[in-house]
Amino acid sequence: MAKKKSTGAQEYQFKAEMKQLLHLIVHSLYTHPEIFLRELISNASDALNKVRFRMLTDKEVLDADADLNITIEVDKDKQTFSIEDTGIGMTKDELMERIGSVASSGTLEFVEKLKTANETSVGDLIGRFGVGFYSVFMVTDEVTVETRAADKDSVGCRWKSSGEGTYTIEEIDRKTRGTKISFALKDDFKHYSEEYGVKNIIQKYSNFVDFPIFVGKEKINTVTALWQKPKDEQSEEELTEFYKFISNDFNPPLGHLYLNLEGVVSFKALVFIPETAPPQLFTREVFEKSLHLYSNKVFIQSDCQELLPDYLRFATGVVDTADLPLNVSREVTQNSPVMTKIRNVLTSKILGFLEDWSKNEPTKFEKFMKNFGPLFKTGLNSDFANKDKIVELLRFESTRIEKDSVTSLKEYVARMSEDQKEIYYLTGESRQQLERNPNLEYFKKHDLEVLLLSDPVDIFVLPSLQEYDKKPLTSIEKADIDLKESKDEKTESLNEDLAKSLLSVFKETLGDQVADVIESKRLVDSAATLVVGKDGLDPQMERMMKMMNQEYAGAKKILEINTAHPLIKNLSRLNMGSSTDPLLRSCILQIYEGAALVEGNLTSPTEFVSRMTEIMTTATK
Repeated sequence: MAKKKSTGAQEYQFKAEMKQLLHLIVHSLYTHPEIFLRELISNASDALNKVRFRMLTDKEVLDADADLNITIEVDKDKQTFSIEDTGIGMTKDELMERIGSVASSGTLEFVEKLKTANETSVGDLIGRFGVGFYSVFMVTDEVTVETRAADKDSVGCRWKSSGEGTYTIEEIDRKTRGTKISFALKDDFKHYSEEYGVKNIIQKYSNFVDFPIFVGKEKINTVTALWQKPKDEQSEEELTEFYKFISNDFNPPLGHLYLNLEGVVSFKALVFIPETAPPQLFTREVFEKSLHLYSNKVFIQSDCQELLPDYLRFATGVVDTADLPLNVSREVTQNSPVMTKIRNVLTSKILGFLEDWSKNEPTKFEKFMKNFGPLFKTGLNSDFANKDKIVELLRFESTRIEKDSVTSLKEYVARMSEDQKEIYYLTGESRQQLERNPNLEYFKKHDLEVLLLSDPVDIFVLPSLQEYDKKPLTSIEKADIDLKESKDEKTESLNEDLAKSLLSVFKETLGDQVADVIESKRLVDSAATLVVGKDGLDPQMERMMKMMNQEYAGAKKILEINTAHPLIKNLSRLNMGSSTDPLLRSCILQIYEGAALVEGNLTSPTEFVSRMTEIMTTATK
């Protein structure tokens, strides 16, 4: 056993963002100071898991016979607190990397997210971004970490910092493997040096840690593999507390799925669906507390990405199988046929679970879709084996459904009239904007239902869908959409010669700003609208392309004119007088730019307003 005397402490600088991080943690988490204890226990549990995993194949570790546990000591009179584990420990380099170098914990991203997080999501972010250790500075002014790595030739190290820009590291004569963190509590937090308070927090946040937690001589936590208990022995209270423990979530889950399967592949699983989505749903880092993989109750891997496809990565919980060897590595799990089988079964079971919600608990299912729908829909583009199941679970807003409610494609088709051959949809930024879109006018008048797609993801997944129940999905903003015009509507319009003459002037005036100018069948109340040509992108997709690349011009649109509109008829009279009338040409430009304004693509608002002023001045002479 190697021994080294203290060689004197060396001082090191924190990265520049350390002060900003500590300031945010201290001031953003003041309502949840007990988080520090949850995070220190979580870190200790991770260290114990790592050494237990290593000892499966390596019996030469330091203190191989030592019990795996966590010990907390408090002193009410001195206001001190310490937590010690017999885990993997750290070398000097690991100390510098893990708690000396802030950026290594993804802290820059964490800092940005913490600035905008609400109170309920702050605790989530602390745990998910691996910066939980720093929460200790909420309750103390200085922290000491004493540690020794699991290698027999390792040496002990002491890390100390007040969190104000520097830290020190020195070698010490520590005989045992593991890590001890100790500090004196600030006066405002001295109650954390009382045993009863610490016990209550452990039972609240850390009751299901895999290793015994002692406060003094008393073991506090349950140390029960809840997923190993029969379903009828799992209480709702236990399930909720277990979920909060493994997910670092303050809220109870929306629901859970328990599996105990034997056959081609055997495993037990306890899978939870959160009640709320993280602030940035598509950022993988926020799902680092996803499914944990165990083999016969021995922890193998956290955030096991191979267990679920990306579009289901909102699920969190535990999967335990005896079909994987205990010495399995991360590389083996990535290529294991057992993992593939578990993944396939889990995916099918979760989809079946959601289908049951959709039929029997629609309110809960709609809440799930509201929170996780954008991520879930991406499965259309990736999980072709389960595409039919995913399609049936999709939900959209619709002109037939009241605000904040949704409909399935199956329900939409059931409401279609016999002569309707297509499923109509319209994309945009919000329902409010979509309901004002002039392209809806024909469909409202003829009582044709239109899906209102305001989720940006929809335009990326619709190409994978194309049709449902042999009925094509058709954007009502396409120029070549098949619309039937009644005789009454036709008689209200300009006659063919007048319309043809006016459209010719429109084309001449607008030139290459448009792909074409045609008579509209879809407009009822509006004078004009811009629609997409046969090869053009969906308008919402085009807007996204422009956001990503400001130089992207997009395809030219087709301007449709409502020849039954009073304004267009007035312009026709001006045209009969003189096709070069300046007022006629100004009105044509104004109509075109007004249509561009409605769809959010007006490029020159100053010219638009100036021309509008000129037209009104002329009209009021």
